[in-house]
Amino acid sequence: MKFFMLIIGFALAVFGGVSLVAYLNLLTVGYSLQNFLLFLVQRIETYMFAAGIFIIWIIVYFPMKRGHKRKKI
Repeated sequence: MKFFMLIIGFALAVFGGVSLVAYLNLLTVGYSLQNFLLFLVQRIETYMFAAGIFIIWIIVYFPMKRGHKRKKI
């Protein structure tokens, strides 16, 4: 389950990140930085990138428990 979620998060982050890098070409076309950021907020790829990074962060820093550990006496 943990590996599957890591792959999902990685796929979302890669897809969103590649799209965001491709959108950097809009700056050379003549978009101002403010218009560019407003454009990015409206795109689903921005949220996919953020969700992917968040999923990866959760998987890495909050590992899932695998059952009960026995107490040592």
